[in-house]
Amino acid sequence: MKLQIENFIADVKGFLHDDMSDEEFFNFCQQNPDLKLERDHTKQIYIMAPTGFYTGKFNTNIITELSLWNRKSKTGEVFDSSTGFLLPDEALFSPDAAWVSNEKINLLTEEEKNKFAPLCPDFIVELKSPSDNLKQLKNKMLKWIENGASLAWLINPENKQVFIYRADNSIELIQGFTNKLSGEIILPGFELDLQILQ
Repeated sequence: MKLQIENFIADVKGFLHDDMSDEEFFNFCQQNPDLKLERDHTKQIYIMAPTGFYTGKFNTNIITELSLWNRKSKTGEVFDSSTGFLLPDEALFSPDAAWVSNEKINLLTEEEKNKFAPLCPDFIVELKSPSDNLKQLKNKMLKWIENGASLAWLINPENKQVFIYRADNSIELIQGFTNKLSGEIILPGFELDLQILQ
């Protein structure tokens, strides 16, 4: 079984190449909707695994809370884990949840809105699943901040930890899921009760 999976990945990567244009990469993703792909700033392409039961449930809870807050604030838009963002360093990432301010959205053309939007969300959430590598996720969080995210949460349900990354390059560790996370000045009034992730 492992060999079959490795052969499948090799076949897919055979269609992909490091010098694909953004347009070619977008078209490939559209033609292969069952594959979830990301690309880092070096144009290295990663095939992402589907989430398991708990990760899918937790992610839905996070997006629901964020959407309910946004419906009242009307200050931006919320995006799910299927949304790809083309970052300034040319990486293409899909966070588990994202929020983009109206100011950034209003700068996009209709053509840009129909593809991977060339922007970095103001706020993102990455939710660690059991198959994810924590060190790689932490590096990814730094890339989010470097590319312009103002606030980013890396949530690790296994160890009940949250790493909060801010635009000033500070990183705060929250231990335990009895706490509430604040959207701070980026998402005024937004709170996420971590107990919904237990």
